[in-house]
Amino acid sequence: MLKTLTMQKEVSTKLMKGLLDLIILQFLSVEPMHGYQIITKIRKSFGVYFGPSTIYPLLSTLEKKSFVKSEWNMNYERPRKIYSLTSNGQNMLDLTEESLNLICRKLATQPAIEQPSQTAVTIMTKVPPRKQTA
Repeated sequence: MLKTLTMQKEVSTKLMKGLLDLIILQFLSVEPMHGYQIITKIRKSFGVYFGPSTIYPLLSTLEKKSFVKSEWNMNYERPRKIYSLTSNGQNMLDLTEESLNLICRKLATQPAIEQPSQTAVTIMTKVPPRKQTA
């Protein structure tokens, strides 16, 4: 039982690493956040810790690709860089979600697999729903 839980945690962590950009875009589709908020939300939502050395370079990459934008907020004790989703980021999020759903559906219909894997479904159900845009 303990070995199964360890393996499940390992698989979940690997999936999280592969989907981390999607998860960050999903979080930012709900509300703008600063880096530490993102780190904390990932840990609370998934039980996996990704530190600043992982999150900030990824946020920088997402910003260079125009998926997120940032602004400095000086209303805190220390200035904070607040990240928000751009329309390009929303498009990428939509496309990635569609692709992930297609992969999960295809896995579920494979004859060699009796039950669809719940890992990807579990990861995606822990991400809060996006704000609906008008």
